[in-house]
Amino acid sequence: MAPDRVRITDVSPRDGLQNERGVIATRDKVRLVELLLGTGVDEIEVSSFVSSKWVPQLGDAAEVFGALAGILPRAEGGGASPLLSALVPNEKGLAGALEVNRAAGWRLVGKVSVFTAASETFSKRNTNATIAETLERFRPVVAGAHAEGLLVRGYVSCAIACPFEGATDPAAVVEVCQRLLDLGVDEIDLGDTIGAGTAESTRALLDAYSRRIPLAGGPAPTTLHLHDTFGRAAECVRAALGAGVRSFDASVAGLGGCPYAGTAERPAPGNIASERLVRTVHEAGFATGVDVGALERAAAFAREMVRAARAP
Repeated sequence: MAPDRVRITDVSPRDGLQNERGVIATRDKVRLVELLLGTGVDEIEVSSFVSSKWVPQLGDAAEVFGALAGILPRAEGGGASPLLSALVPNEKGLAGALEVNRAAGWRLVGKVSVFTAASETFSKRNTNATIAETLERFRPVVAGAHAEGLLVRGYVSCAIACPFEGATDPAAVVEVCQRLLDLGVDEIDLGDTIGAGTAESTRALLDAYSRRIPLAGGPAPTTLHLHDTFGRAAECVRAALGAGVRSFDASVAGLGGCPYAGTAERPAPGNIASERLVRTVHEAGFATGVDVGALERAAAFAREMVRAARAP
């Protein structure tokens, strides 16, 4: 019998780079995505259509996608393969993603992501809005994306713990996720934003969650987004696999991470590295279809790209 298939999304071009202070050239971002295209991952989160005032590193989202339009072949059904996605905070962000598709003449951006939190304090610090306000802001985004044939992912930050409030009650996470599902999102993405998770806390969250929402095989699959702040992300992956999760985010070379989890002088480690995630999944007896060697080549490029950008 073939092993269960686990879905892998690489978020390094967006989440991995968004907090980098050094300027990274558009051509290097495009090259990173090109390398990821050859790894076998199921999805690549390419960028974010957000104000360059707030996230200057991703101010070239349209240019990155425009370059990719000339590289990627159209897959059957009119989209890209692997699936390309982008973070959109509001209707203006969605408009940016849709404009990319109009310019390309096909559905280059196949999925958009909206984001909220299970912590009111984090939501206000991160978006200057309450959880309820962010959810209401997403209503027209979800409807507009679906009208254009795009899928919608709903990120939920602080699913394990909040840097301001401490441990998060799993019931609060489930409530926010249910409200996102009520809006019509196609996927829930649970984020251990500061990497506080352990195998035990991961199992506790997923046990409470799965009592109300299917982890896999339901109308909206659940993805886990882990940060490796304390070196425990792999144990959380194993716990999640045991609980029934079959979809994970990761970032080559472990790029990215929450700015609230460290300091300017000592930034915290970032997302779980894609190459480590895939090895962990394979060692647990699951299949991914991902070439670890190709991931390592992409990771080597990413490390050198960031090193050069940080150089004085």
